[in-house]
Amino acid sequence: MNNLPITNILVAGIGGQGVMTAAEVLAETAMVLGFDVKKTEVAGMAQRGGVVTSHVRFGSKVLSPGIAAGDADILLAFEPAEALRWHGHLKTNGIAMVNTYRQMPPVVNCGLFAYPDDPIASIRSQGTQVSAYDAGSTAIELGDRRLINSIMLGAIADQLPFSAEALLEQLLKRFQRKGAALVALNQRAFEAGRAAFAA
Repeated sequence: MNNLPITNILVAGIGGQGVMTAAEVLAETAMVLGFDVKKTEVAGMAQRGGVVTSHVRFGSKVLSPGIAAGDADILLAFEPAEALRWHGHLKTNGIAMVNTYRQMPPVVNCGLFAYPDDPIASIRSQGTQVSAYDAGSTAIELGDRRLINSIMLGAIADQLPFSAEALLEQLLKRFQRKGAALVALNQRAFEAGRAAFAA
């Protein structure tokens, strides 16, 4: 693990989408594999659909958990408007991996803010590389909207300095006590996300 560059991942979304769980799985995988890992999160009314972000950093030696604007390698966005909000944290050659399924936050539903017309197009118009997929609809098809986080972990699996299998193993450990059916369902979700974002 000597002299490995730091990987900076900003995970962003809305409360209830599993942003913090996804960040924890990423951090746990890196730790198990011997990386130095730092993680932090900010939850704004997370249980009520507010903005949630988590910074995950790992490499040979990481001194600080925070990712400065312009330093993120990957923006893993669980909601398109949140991708637009946070894409400025990406490096010039960074990538935004975005769930296109819209989930309106309370500030939009109560009329305080307007939802952007086309967040993905706005991000792309600023030169950012975007990989986008409707993870929300896939989660609903699989039977549970909470599967978005497993789908998005599948999405990021081939962008990391460790194997997709290592990430999947840590994800599925979270469900082993809840039975084989839930393990299998989350594995399907992970593989669906991985396949969709590889296409």
